[in-house]
Amino acid sequence: MNRKRTILIALATVAFLLTIGGARTAQTAQTDQTLSGVTRHYFIQAEDVTWNFAPSGQDLVHGGPIPEPFETVWRKTRYIEYTDGTFRFKKSQPQFLGVLGPIIRAEVGDTVLVHFRNRSTVGSFGMHPHGFRYDKDNEGAHYIPAGAGAEIPPGGSFTYTWIADEDSGPSPEDPSSICWWYHSHVNEPLETNLGLLGPIIITRRGSARSDGSPVDVDREFVTAFFIFNEAEGEERGLMHSINGYIFGNLRGLTMRSGDKVRWYLMGMGNELDLHTPHFHGKTVLYKKHRTDVIELLPASMATVDMKADNPGTWMYHCHVADHLDAGMVTTYTIQR
Repeated sequence: MNRKRTILIALATVAFLLTIGGARTAQTAQTDQTLSGVTRHYFIQAEDVTWNFAPSGQDLVHGGPIPEPFETVWRKTRYIEYTDGTFRFKKSQPQFLGVLGPIIRAEVGDTVLVHFRNRSTVGSFGMHPHGFRYDKDNEGAHYIPAGAGAEIPPGGSFTYTWIADEDSGPSPEDPSSICWWYHSHVNEPLETNLGLLGPIIITRRGSARSDGSPVDVDREFVTAFFIFNEAEGEERGLMHSINGYIFGNLRGLTMRSGDKVRWYLMGMGNELDLHTPHFHGKTVLYKKHRTDVIELLPASMATVDMKADNPGTWMYHCHVADHLDAGMVTTYTIQR
């Protein structure tokens, strides 16, 4: 009886070990599959700049000069992309991105290496991503406990490793690509207000071009709604901006008739930053329903699709009355 029990226990143990081994093998295969994409390198530097929220000096939507008491030129700190690790040549970015940092792209399965340098004199900064998978050293956020990449001092550098796993990308109910934020996170409210923020776009596995952009989209735009507070709450420094521009000075939102256009809408800021971006001239598809107004809260992100089939120049603005009156408005153009 004891011998029979011993044999049964031994067989059960073997079966258990085989199950665990199979699970580990499956887990390893899943991990290998998750990381089966390419490695993408980005070379990004934090730099102090002078930023003009209305470089034309005009209200380009309604006409006339920028109304008083707004002052449009302020010091900012931005994420600037370079072509390679020498950090000698700046990489061009779309006009519409404005004050935002470069688009960081990935397809599910990719690894992203962000080679970051802090050349600001303002303070210690870093880069914290939403959406990506990362370990503690690559979190880019300063609190206890903090990883190695949490706080990069002036003159310092760090290479972040971020993984686009299945949880980073679109769900089955999402479109083929979705957007996320990245921003500095040492003193996050101060640093996003400085201008240290930018978009991440992650595309579903098998749905991306070589550069990571979705194959089923003709044109993409990112628009971030954010009230930059430049003068400790004084009205002259409350810049009700879209991508760091006010009163129609955001340019470059141009598409061709017939294009499938994907808009990535993003919010940032504080309790005043409750925004309702509204498209004139077209509706968009959002979460499988039609609308022309999207609700944004601080640090929120939304992806919507538009069929550009109504040629013309159309208003695009926040529908919060005070925000519209303060310049959170621009236009987009559908060319024939």
